[in-house]
Amino acid sequence: MKHLKKICRVLLIAAFWICVWALLSIAFGNELLFPSPLLVLQTLFRLVQTPEFYITTLNSLLNILKGLAIAVSSACITAVITSKIPLLRALILPLMSVIKATPVASFIMLAWIFIGASDVPVFIAELIVFPVIWTNLDEGLSKVDPQLSEVARVYGFSPMKRLRLLILPTTKPYFISACRTSLGLSWKAGIAAEILTMPPSTIGTEIATAKLYIMTPEMFAWTLTVILLSLAMEFGLMAILKRADTPQKGGIENA
Repeated sequence: MKHLKKICRVLLIAAFWICVWALLSIAFGNELLFPSPLLVLQTLFRLVQTPEFYITTLNSLLNILKGLAIAVSSACITAVITSKIPLLRALILPLMSVIKATPVASFIMLAWIFIGASDVPVFIAELIVFPVIWTNLDEGLSKVDPQLSEVARVYGFSPMKRLRLLILPTTKPYFISACRTSLGLSWKAGIAAEILTMPPSTIGTEIATAKLYIMTPEMFAWTLTVILLSLAMEFGLMAILKRADTPQKGGIENA
C-alpha cells in the first residue's frame, strides 16, 4: 500500500508538469519553437524505431559510465590518501574549488585542444564528478570517531575489518549523497561536451544537429532521452545501494 501511494504521488507530480509543459506549448502557439508533449513523444517513438537511436544512446551512456567510474574510483583513493596526509589535503582543496567554480565550457574547449573530441565527454564527466565525490568523502572521513579509531588500533583490527566496521558506516551517507548528485552532473557535463565537440553517434551531437537545423521536436526528444537515462541510472544505483545496505548493529562495539 505504501509503495502504491508513492507511485501515485510520482505519477501525479509528473502529470502536473506535463500539463504545465502543454500549457506553455499552447501559449507559444508554435510547435516549431516549443513543441507539445504529444509531438515530442511521437518524435521519440519514431526515433526508438531506428537502430541508430540505440547506437547513439549506447555511445553516450558509455561515455558517462566511463567518466563516473574513473571519477569515483580515483576520488575514493584520493580521499583516503588526503585524510592521512593533511598537507596534501591542503594543497588539493584550492584545486577542487577552482574546478567547481570554472565554467564547464572552458574545460571543454581546453580539453578539445589537447585530447580530441571523442575523449572530451569522458574527461569532462570525470572532471566534474571528481570534486563532488572527493569533497563528500573528505567530510565523511573527518567524521570518523577518533575514539573508535583508537579502539580499533588497540585491538589490532585488520584494515578490511576497520573499513567494514568503522569507516564505511560513517562515510556511507556522504558517499550516497555524492553519487546521487554526481549522476545528474555527469550527464549535464558529458552531454554539454558532446554538443560542443560533436563526436560521431552521440546524443549531444544529435541535439546540436537538431538545433542547427531548427528541429525542435527532435531536440526535445533527445533531451527527454537524457533525462530518462539519468533517472533510470539514479533509480538503479539507489536500488543497488539499498539492497547492499546491511547495517552493523552495535557497530565496532560488537566486533
